[in-house]
Amino acid sequence: MTGAGRGIGHAVAIALAHRGLDVALLGRTAEEVERTAGEIVALGRAALALRCDVSHSQEVAHASARVVAELGVPTVVVANAGIVRRARVAYMSDEDWGAVIDTNLTGVFLTARAFLPKMIEHKRGRVIAIGSISGTLGTAGQSAYCASKWGVIGFMKALAEELRATGVQAITVMPGSVDTPMLDGSGFRPQMSPEDVAKLVVYSALDAPSAMNGSAVEMFGP
Repeated sequence: MTGAGRGIGHAVAIALAHRGLDVALLGRTAEEVERTAGEIVALGRAALALRCDVSHSQEVAHASARVVAELGVPTVVVANAGIVRRARVAYMSDEDWGAVIDTNLTGVFLTARAFLPKMIEHKRGRVIAIGSISGTLGTAGQSAYCASKWGVIGFMKALAEELRATGVQAITVMPGSVDTPMLDGSGFRPQMSPEDVAKLVVYSALDAPSAMNGSAVEMFGP
């Protein structure tokens, strides 16, 4: 589980633990993932907290090796880590553009690539990417974020085709405005909680039929 220290990632991690899973928690802020790990241990499940920047392939490779060694081959991989940098295209810096694409899109690729060989070898599992309805529409001032989320959908659909008949599936969950700090400054009001998103992620990861491979599921709030 990447981006597991707060927001949607924290909610998903706790929800998976409630369903009986041990959880590996990857995040850039060690204190946050360690706090989440403590909550999971209190629920009676094992937790492995690892500092990891998903935009760096070596960090992801190192983290995935530890996960497999200490918790085993995952049955669920949730690629959730994401950031936003807001600026009009004419004024966006190279650094802000690159940071968003590297975390939100390349991070999904690196995470999936790190775990898939063992999952395919074991012929089971789900890769769930947290996309966004910004992957289907444009928002002024959020070009990098929108581009990254459109890319996630395309990447996951291509991955799903590669995974056919392997026993592993790829599904994207696409929330609208969620009550997290990332929404601050967006101009949008929250329409759902992180826990609402976690319910759909858990369904996609554990309960959805395998025929949902390749699905990109939108959620807009009640």
